[in-house]
Amino acid sequence: MTAARLRHGAALAALACVWLAMLLLGVGSLDRVIAASIYAGSRPVLVTAARIFTFLGDPAVLVSAGVLAAAWLSLRGRGRFALGLLLVIFVGRALTEAQKYWIARARPDLEPHLVIVQTTSFPSGHAASSMIFYLTLALALTRPGRVRRLAAAAAVLLSLFIGASRVMLGVHWPSDVIGGWSFGMLWVMVTLPAFQRLLGPDSRAFAKRL
Repeated sequence: MTAARLRHGAALAALACVWLAMLLLGVGSLDRVIAASIYAGSRPVLVTAARIFTFLGDPAVLVSAGVLAAAWLSLRGRGRFALGLLLVIFVGRALTEAQKYWIARARPDLEPHLVIVQTTSFPSGHAASSMIFYLTLALALTRPGRVRRLAAAAAVLLSLFIGASRVMLGVHWPSDVIGGWSFGMLWVMVTLPAFQRLLGPDSRAFAKRL
């Protein structure tokens, strides 16, 4: 086994451990202290900023953006590539929802919710879906090198802000958000290499045209 595969496997194991820790240890005193400290209810500017970031991670927004991205790719002659991207993004989203219904963790009740929520709490759908969507696009549509690293860093940073906004709005525990981030990154790291190997020349040819 090569060093790269060992590092990849170690990263996957670490992300799975983080997800499990957030599941088992969440909603404790640390969760409550952090949630209370960054709640934005009395700070209108922060509430507005949090709502903007929450919008950028809204599942409906990401689904729509994914469909538009797939349509654009198809028009450029990359239909198989578009289908692969949709599978990575949408199956990841479906698995996030399955976790919510299976785990059924209650939403925080420390402060009034500043946006409407309808599902259960763990993991954060905004954190997981934004990590999957933005990181998948960043890694799949760029060539290896500095540009890909910058794109991936920007995608992760945006997802971090989106996840944090959910705690600021009082609708998620910090552990929900960390669990969502870790699952989202784990899913991308598991599926994207297989997806790119499957498409082979199609994905590489598209990257060269960017």
